[in-house]
Amino acid sequence: MQPVLFTNGQLFLPHAASPADSVYVEDGVIRAIGKTAELRLQLAGRDYRTVDWDGGCVLPGLVDAHMHLGMHGMKLGMLDFTEAASKEEMLAMLRARAAVTPPGEWILGLNWNENNFPDGKIPHLLELDEITTEHPVYLTRTCFHAYLGNSEAFRRAGVTADTPDPESGAFGRGLDGRLNGCIYENASAPFADVQPVPDPSMLKTVMFQACQDALRLGLTGAHTEDLRLLGSVEAMLRIHRELKEEGLYFRTHQLMYHGFLDEMEALGIQAGSGSNWNRIGAVKLFADGAIGGRTALLKEAYYDAPHTRGLAMHSPEELREIVGRARKLGYPVAFHAIGDGAAEMMTEVLEQLPLSREARLPDRFIHAQVVHPDAVKRMSKLNLAVDLQPRFVASDFPWVLERVGPDRTSWLYAWKKWLLTGLPCSGGSDAPIEPLNPLLGIHAAVTRRKPEESHEGYMPEEKLSITEAIRLFTSGSAGAAGEAGQRGSIELGKYADFTVVDRNLADGMDPDDLLRTSVRMTIVNGKIGYRA
Repeated sequence: MQPVLFTNGQLFLPHAASPADSVYVEDGVIRAIGKTAELRLQLAGRDYRTVDWDGGCVLPGLVDAHMHLGMHGMKLGMLDFTEAASKEEMLAMLRARAAVTPPGEWILGLNWNENNFPDGKIPHLLELDEITTEHPVYLTRTCFHAYLGNSEAFRRAGVTADTPDPESGAFGRGLDGRLNGCIYENASAPFADVQPVPDPSMLKTVMFQACQDALRLGLTGAHTEDLRLLGSVEAMLRIHRELKEEGLYFRTHQLMYHGFLDEMEALGIQAGSGSNWNRIGAVKLFADGAIGGRTALLKEAYYDAPHTRGLAMHSPEELREIVGRARKLGYPVAFHAIGDGAAEMMTEVLEQLPLSREARLPDRFIHAQVVHPDAVKRMSKLNLAVDLQPRFVASDFPWVLERVGPDRTSWLYAWKKWLLTGLPCSGGSDAPIEPLNPLLGIHAAVTRRKPEESHEGYMPEEKLSITEAIRLFTSGSAGAAGEAGQRGSIELGKYADFTVVDRNLADGMDPDDLLRTSVRMTIVNGKIGYRA
């Protein structure tokens, strides 16, 4: 690879002793930082090419620390209800899709959110049947922990009104006991089992499209969990190897779903192994569900539903078994825990089966939305990174306050407090649940409100500065992956990963300017992966 001198940029260097506007890169690594004229003198006589940043703001390469690349790629071809503002709009979109879908084929959709509807109502099974009984319909809620199906989907799944609820799951029923179309948590398994399995070429295409979309949005890498979609560790490794060989420049850090531990052991792959393009990370597990569908596990009952505390995906004994198995294989764990009850369960397990302080990769606490202060104190003593999704604030407030009530707000989406604990904190989107665009995540972290709103923000004491929010997606993501020495900041010896935007992002700017910011260029390993 020919060396490159990148010039004429506004470099994001919060602690730089002197200003700089240029970076010299050899073999994908930053070898010099300074003013253009100075670097040209130093490089006199060398063979290199020049790339002009044209005055753009140059950030360390933004990395999404928690998302699902495969599902994001699948979303690009699915019925997307993100902008639906009512049940009626959902049904109209479904009707239009049914009209152009061959009979017998599945109609899949995602990202419906009744909390954005004026009356909070969602389609009933009978309303889905009125639109079509020729297609099985299966619609995924924005949280990916609740679903809707029509009668044909239930028929193919073999679920009837007499089918008992599975452990850690439920089929929605009316007062008369009849199915209403709702499906919760592990009850989704029989529906997934009967849906068409994408063939290998389609899965590879989906992954390629997702990575290309991420590059377009300014992301140079992502921490992703795709094994449940791709079907095997071997398939995941092969797809990413082939994509790189075919010229894709995008870095991935893989969270390994615990259901694939047998294959991981058989293949002998270790945490931290892999290449600089696709690296193996922690073992992923779910401790609970989500607040929107009231399946996140709380210590006390939901404020607006006193009959339930949510659902535990595993018993404490099962959690110890999974974590113990991961430890024997040398893996940290990355656990999804949204409710304070789930966070407490996982804290107890990690205290009983602690990760060594010398471990290359930390354990990871994913989401951290409702947490009890006592659990935070205990967590601060562990080798633990916290994966935050700032955009959840924009999506979940104000309705989340109805779920948890007034007595559980001290550590509710408490991004600022998490930074003050000293634990490494990273930033992600959880796409396709939230938009993949990292600038929307940074905006949410800084404003604590929806883009179209103008108030001071929900729980404004938890707002982050622009610099703090950018660091979630740069140095924070690098730390969570055990790569702080390789990426996350613009420094000598680190990889030449840059996100170039069209305006200077700095503390004191109008945060709403983030919504008007465009990505000019995404550079990975010194190579341009995207140019506007």
